Amino acid sequence: MFALVMLFAFLGLGAWATVKAVGAAKRGVDRTITQARRTVEDTALKAKSLGQVGVGGSLAQLRLDLRTSMRATQQALTEGARTDASLKESLALFERLSAHGHELDDELKRLEQEPDRARVAQALPDLRERTAKVTQAADSLRWAARDRARRFAEDDFSTLSEQIEVESDALRDWASRRDSLDDLAAAAAAWDAAAGSGSGSGSGAAPGQDRQDAQGRQGSSPAPALDPAPPAPQYPWQKSPRPETTT
Repeated sequence: MFALVMLFAFLGLGAWATVKAVGAAKRGVDRTITQARRTVEDTALKAKSLGQVGVGGSLAQLRLDLRTSMRATQQALTEGARTDASLKESLALFERLSAHGHELDDELKRLEQEPDRARVAQALPDLRERTAKVTQAADSLRWAARDRARRFAEDDFSTLSEQIEVESDALRDWASRRDSLDDLAAAAAAWDAAAGSGSGSGSGAAPGQDRQDAQGRQGSSPAPALDPAPPAPQYPWQKSPRPETTT
């Protein structure tokens, strides 16, 4: 029974992993197709804006400006939000702006197929104004995000520079202390060497030096008396000394 349960569990896990893999692959294919379609459309818009004159070229240029600004802003905000959580609010504002951008782009795309060029020409000033407002708003969000990222980078670099300066001062201070310790060690070694050489030279000049030391010690000792000491007094109660026998 347990083996059967484990078998079904493994089968279910395998099916789930397969579904996830298929979904990820499908999303990757969809992104690739979407990107390829956008590339083709942008190339066509560039060709129209350069190759056509009049209303058709103006509409193509408006669409190209709108799409380029919106795509650059979306990329800047999405990448910035990965490291700066405060940009998520800006990204939400951009999503609302994108709704107006898509609506305007769809309208410009429909007007490209409009046969009444005179009416489209009359609408061009309003279309340019609307496109300018959307692109200016997108550009404002994008440049604000870039300025914020640059300010963070400058602050981080400033903090890093201060830390490096403190560490450099600490290293220099240790180097000076190390030089002082080396000087003290060298002075102590020189002192020990001088003391050792002094004691060695003293032992080498021992005969003359010893004689001088002996004379100094003799000179400092009291001089012997010139006259012999008088005999000790004799008292009646003392016995006379017995003569020493020769036997």
